Order: sequence, then C-alpha cells, then structure tokens
Amino acid sequence: MDDEGRKSYLLVDGENIDATLGGSILGRRPQPEERPRWDRLLDFCRDRWGNPVQGLFFLAANNELPLPFVQALLAIGYRPIPLSGPPHEKIVDIAIQRTIVALRDRAADVMLVTHDGDFLPQLGELCDGERRVGLMAFPEFRNRGFMALAERGLEFYDLEADVKAFNVTLPRIRIIPIEEFDPVAFL
Repeated sequence: MDDEGRKSYLLVDGENIDATLGGSILGRRPQPEERPRWDRLLDFCRDRWGNPVQGLFFLAANNELPLPFVQALLAIGYRPIPLSGPPHEKIVDIAIQRTIVALRDRAADVMLVTHDGDFLPQLGELCDGERRVGLMAFPEFRNRGFMALAERGLEFYDLEADVKAFNVTLPRIRIIPIEEFDPVAFL
C-alpha cells in the first residue's frame, strides 16, 4: 500500500472512554492525573502508521461548551466536535457513524477510540483491505462484536498497555500476556 500523502483519522468517543474509565475501572469520577493524555493517542497513531493524523474529538455539549477542555484539545492538535441534540438521541454515536460513512470514499486509515458496538456496521465497511483500521480501547470492555472484524484486518490497541495514554497505573484486572508479566508488580 502506498502511504505517501495518505492521512489517518483518529475518531475519539470521549464520553465512552470517560464513562468506562470512571464507571468500570475506577468506580468513581477520574481525577485529573487519571485521565488519558489525549496527545499520546495522536502520537501513537502517527508513529504506528507513519501518516499525518487528523484527530476528531466528539463530545456532547448540550447548551454548554466546555471551553477549557475544547481549548486544551485544540492546543494538542485535535479538532473538537461539540454536538447537541435531543436527550433521547446518542448524538456522539450518530456523528461518529456519519463520519465513518463519509470516510469510506477517502483513501485514509481510521483509528476509532471507543468500546461501543454501535459502530460495528460502519467500521466493518472500512475493513476492505485497502486501508488500515484500528480500535483503541480497554480490551476487557470493548464490545465482543469487534473480534469478528479482526479477521478482516481490524487492529486492536490497549489504551494503557500499548498506547501508554496514562501517567498512572490503572486498577484493571486484565489478561496479561506471559511475555509482559512482571511478578514484582503484584508483590
């Protein structure tokens, strides 16, 4: 595959990552030092695939723009996409689904950051052998449906172990490949 001039798109479902981190891993609202270093996701994607990366960070901003967070995202290279809509609609999911569909017509690689299976049909269409498609998540919480896309080339990356998106070790119980096992961490 000729990668000259090719671009990668990093699509971040920020609410999903925040909810999983707070609700499933920490059991409380994350402290600032426990949140992902979002710039590391951009760096990882750029380093892994060797392409310029356009980071799109989707967030619900119903009637209130979280200006400090938006400014921070801009400063590290993301394009924030604040969305609003009726409370019964999953506005972030809808926007990401539409973006994935729009990317079908572009010669671009796509990295999705979520655990949510709502994107399976759209992401599956991108697994066409012509582009690289990846999923960054905590593997123990990602939707099981993504595994079927591995046969079609979907790459998986652990936000903590592979991407190194955190400054602290998270209290996760995860399957540890034997080559990564360090008994000292458990003593």
